[in-house]
Amino acid sequence: MNTSTSLRVRLPALVLVLQVVIITLYALFVTYDDNADAKMQNNETNPMENSVYRDYPFFADVQVMIFIGFGCLLAFFRFYGFSGMVFNFLTATFTIQWAILVQGFFQFYYDGKIHLGVINLVNAEFACAVILISFGAVLGKTSPVQLLFMAILEVPFFAVTEWAVLKYLRINDAGGSILIHLFACYFGLGVTFVLYRPVLNKGHAKEITSYHSDILSVMGTLFLWVFWPSFNSALTIKGDDQHRAILHTFIGLSSSTITAFALSALFNKRGKLTMADIQNVTLAGGVTVGASVDMMISPVAAYVLGIMGCTACFFGYRYLSPFLAQNMRIQDQCGIHNLHGLTGLISSTAGICAILLANEETYGPSMYQIFSHRAPPLGDPKLLELQKLIPGLKPGLGRSAEEQAMYQLAAIASTIAAATIGGLITGWVMRLPFMASPPDGDCFDDELFFDLPPDAGTTVLSDTKIFDEKLKMNSV
Repeated sequence: MNTSTSLRVRLPALVLVLQVVIITLYALFVTYDDNADAKMQNNETNPMENSVYRDYPFFADVQVMIFIGFGCLLAFFRFYGFSGMVFNFLTATFTIQWAILVQGFFQFYYDGKIHLGVINLVNAEFACAVILISFGAVLGKTSPVQLLFMAILEVPFFAVTEWAVLKYLRINDAGGSILIHLFACYFGLGVTFVLYRPVLNKGHAKEITSYHSDILSVMGTLFLWVFWPSFNSALTIKGDDQHRAILHTFIGLSSSTITAFALSALFNKRGKLTMADIQNVTLAGGVTVGASVDMMISPVAAYVLGIMGCTACFFGYRYLSPFLAQNMRIQDQCGIHNLHGLTGLISSTAGICAILLANEETYGPSMYQIFSHRAPPLGDPKLLELQKLIPGLKPGLGRSAEEQAMYQLAAIASTIAAATIGGLITGWVMRLPFMASPPDGDCFDDELFFDLPPDAGTTVLSDTKIFDEKLKMNSV
């Protein structure tokens, strides 16, 4: 192995430093929340009312998506299966640890401690999903050291953006179309723009799939597909809001799936199905319903959104990704701009339309609970009337539907801007010489960072020769 990419010192040293920092910060600032603290239990406490029974099922479902769904999905390259799954495992594990601290900082600012419970783990998993989506843009072209630094920097950028948007713009985004999918997409595109490799536009001999790697990747898709309703509904208001979120997500995924099969066969010159479409495009509906997933949009609207998201995603893979690579220095390896960017924009637009159409005739008094910022402010007589109908309703800002829609637009623009700037800065850091960045010729190859078993020697010599010839031609 080339010493410039050896992990023998770099990775252990980085992990040691990170663990010392995390142990120190956890010891100083992290404690249990009321539902995990033994001191809060007494003879009047009902154990079955503990929040773990409400939140843990969603935590477990999202964890399956993070570690199995994303892991298998990213193992689609023929010679990069170890790296796709294991780097996902490494990055996700660290990111959740780090996100607990970074997201908890705002709690610490007000309370002096970070109170840890299952719901904090769920929030950290959402931050982890952001990093893993961004990872897709640079898949096969980065070292584990680079990916850890990407997580170190992206989590704070994400946490600050999330805090600022939710605190000052006060938006509706139950499924994370703006704060998860759009942020992750444009952060990843910013990183890959800085890490641009001209040689890869000519193709790479190992940038190929195989029968077995495609099957593994589709297994990841299936895990993501099955558990996506939990992802979209985990942080919604318990009750009918969460119920609608599950229904809309399933309907959106279902319609995008059958549409993906139809488009794949229609646009294949031989009338056959393409595995890349099944692996990615089928998931588009889960993103497209995200911004309005808990609203009264109607089942048919969720179905149409699934079709729209699938169509945009399909044509994005077919035409937009090659254009971005050739003309804008954006080598989006997994097509995150199609699955998360385009669909996120459609979802955000649909959310704005749903906000503009929302009225008391459709929602009843609960409209001011779902759209909490439209609730009357403190001191308004209407607030007292609504609190009689919905006990515990908190004062809002008294926004009109049009005002809330403008704040949604501002959130989209500011999220994309913050993510892009953060991605560019992070990409610049990841280019530093000590990051063990893979040479062009060793991209998409497990052998660079792994001791492979004997039966892994399936590299086709002709593929290597073809790539060597391309390198020679490009250097002339």
